[in-house]
Amino acid sequence: MHAAANFELIIGMFLVVLALHYLASRLALPPAAALIVGGCAVAFMPGLQGIAIDPELVLVLFLPPLLMDGAWFTAIAPFRRHMAGILSLAVGAVLFTTVIVALVARLLMPELPWAACAALGAILSPPDAVSARAVLQRVTLPRRLMTLLEGESLLNDAAGLVLFRFAVAAAVTGSFSLGAATGTFFMLVAGGIAVGAAIGSLWVFLLRRLGDDTLMIAATVLVCWTAYIAAELLHVSGVIAVVTAGLTCGWYQHVVFSASVRIRALAFWQVLVFLLEAAVFLLIGLSLRSLLDRVGGLGMVVDTMALPVLLIVASVIVARFLWIFGVDAGFAAVRRLGWTRQHPLGPRAALVMSWAGMRGVVTLAVALSLPEAMPARDLMLVTAFVVILVTVLLQGTSLAWVIRWAEPPEDGSTHPPLDLHAAETMMFRAQLVAVEREALDAEGAVIHPQLLRRYRTRATVGDAFDGTAEERNAAIASHFDVIIAAVAAGRAELVRLHRTGSIDDETLHDLEHDLDLEELAAVAAKG
Repeated sequence: MHAAANFELIIGMFLVVLALHYLASRLALPPAAALIVGGCAVAFMPGLQGIAIDPELVLVLFLPPLLMDGAWFTAIAPFRRHMAGILSLAVGAVLFTTVIVALVARLLMPELPWAACAALGAILSPPDAVSARAVLQRVTLPRRLMTLLEGESLLNDAAGLVLFRFAVAAAVTGSFSLGAATGTFFMLVAGGIAVGAAIGSLWVFLLRRLGDDTLMIAATVLVCWTAYIAAELLHVSGVIAVVTAGLTCGWYQHVVFSASVRIRALAFWQVLVFLLEAAVFLLIGLSLRSLLDRVGGLGMVVDTMALPVLLIVASVIVARFLWIFGVDAGFAAVRRLGWTRQHPLGPRAALVMSWAGMRGVVTLAVALSLPEAMPARDLMLVTAFVVILVTVLLQGTSLAWVIRWAEPPEDGSTHPPLDLHAAETMMFRAQLVAVEREALDAEGAVIHPQLLRRYRTRATVGDAFDGTAEERNAAIASHFDVIIAAVAAGRAELVRLHRTGSIDDETLHDLEHDLDLEELAAVAAKG
């Protein structure tokens, strides 16, 4: 297929994405499920060849921006507060699921080497960040559960990918050292944090000096791929590097972005992430045909693989339930001993957490990267695809119903000291101080009376100025300079409240968005 045909196929794919999203909204279905099913249907259209996915390209193209998007908007204070729970899911649950799947695979296929069983477990163990985002942004969860699930989705791919690499190396070479693997894991994580922090700091340094909005937006978009590729070239965790860079950029964007850059960058980024996220699920569906061709057709799958595949899929789902309920029971016991003041999740919240374990593109891409010499490679590919289908189509579509049925309680300790109204009041007070400082002359007379009537239209405000055209223009410019100064004072107060933990990230983003719009309107009116 020549280059022009490939481009036409990509455009056609995005048109299908729009149609499937529209259909999902009309049928009240999760878009991820509609895209996978639609991709499977399109894959078998007459005249269309199977789509062969390059696993390395998939990881480097799709994973960094989608991880960056999650990290950028992560609430850092709750992230730190619940770090123990996040690591329990991102590392502990991944290890436990890998072990359970390896044991089940070994029982079903005793001839399969332990290393190959472990490789299968590592492929299936980490819930996918893309799938989690696609589902979580359409449900309502208590803050604590949302923080745990979002944090897990950001970090667990690193644990799963490292486990997979060690398992494949052990299967190919026949040797494995637990001590060396543990040391390498911590080195990969530490190296990824260092690279991500360096890239994020460089981004902050550059944006303080770039004067062009377009350059700033372009630099921001490239951060994710820069962090991932740099980390992989240095043989450390690209996933951890992207997450660290995203957390750094998200923390400092409130002080390095202007209002126009933030509004424009957010709009561009939302469209980019929408297209990439949708393309991921569509590609999963489109890959079905080439996968069936690889393993000998649907009949071969049903006749020789159906039972072990279904049992392994069940073990993946059950393992998450066992880990979450077991850890929560242990946490409750520790609390009874007085060793912690935090509340356990409880059975209703644990049920929701256990059901929210969707797999996605990382599982498929990692499975496709298996070497040809890997024992039971075809079985692993089919199992990975079935796990994605079951978790996205079954768990993803029913998660909202499970949440409504379970009604998990909100953890009161996660609420910030100030609600939206209180934070807005403090912001207004800071703005009033700035206006009063600028609106009075040395004798105390009001020189900007129009600021007392801020909700009048621009024309009405302009007519209220007297004098020549030059004097009017100067007065109008001075008027809006005061508004811009007030916006800056309000934004500084919001950042101060956020940095001291008085407001959460959601409140900061909501009120900051209002200030950005106010500043853009003032700049346009002044010009």
